[in-house]
Amino acid sequence: MAQWWELDNASKRGVFNFRPHRDTYILLANYSSSSNQGPFEEFTPAGLKAKHVELMYQLSFKMKLLEQVAQTPVDLWFGYTQESFWQAYNRAASSPFRETNYQPEVMLTAPFNIPLGVIDVRYLTLGAVHQSNGQTSTLLRSWNRVYAEIGAEKERFALAFRLWKRLDNARSNNDNYDIADYLGHGDLQLSYRVDGHEWSVTGRRNFKKRHGGLQFGWAFPVRANLKGYLQGFSGYGQSLIDYNYSQKSLGAGFLVEF
Repeated sequence: MAQWWELDNASKRGVFNFRPHRDTYILLANYSSSSNQGPFEEFTPAGLKAKHVELMYQLSFKMKLLEQVAQTPVDLWFGYTQESFWQAYNRAASSPFRETNYQPEVMLTAPFNIPLGVIDVRYLTLGAVHQSNGQTSTLLRSWNRVYAEIGAEKERFALAFRLWKRLDNARSNNDNYDIADYLGHGDLQLSYRVDGHEWSVTGRRNFKKRHGGLQFGWAFPVRANLKGYLQGFSGYGQSLIDYNYSQKSLGAGFLVEF
């Protein structure tokens, strides 16, 4: 956590250097219990006829734009995450990309070292994020948020808790006006590392609407910065096009650390 956010002097690398943000991985085969055909049938009568197994990958990085803003310990970061769902094995449909989500964000991060007994608070981030799938018409999914995130760790255990507020006028976007009903108003990520292995779980929940999602991950050593990776998901919103569609999936591939 200290290296990812450069929280101490030993981990600082200055500005405009790439750092990991969220996980970067490829799932060579990601099996879903069901395929969300509805949005594509509304867009074109033929639909997509998606297969249950597809290739999925996520690229994510951040870089520091300003260090010690206004002579404070606060740093300004830019982050970018791209998640793609590729029907690579659907040759009958010419192997199209079913969905790609784009997520740029800016973040102000302040380092802390506050021991609370069982865990130490390490940073606080205030951010603004845009997320969309780059589509038009009835396939468009997009929203803007501001959020606050607190990160903490203790030895091999780490957590990040985030709360967000939607900025755009929900009713003006008819294609996902109710997205917060399914994706909630925040998330919690827990991880545990030992001997090169990392187990993680990320959960979000709208307790009023009783919708949410859980993602589980296990990364294990293969060589150098390459790890084997298993990922499971259950609930709503694995991708933006599926924000109101519940499914279960299991995928296997590789995770890259840099």
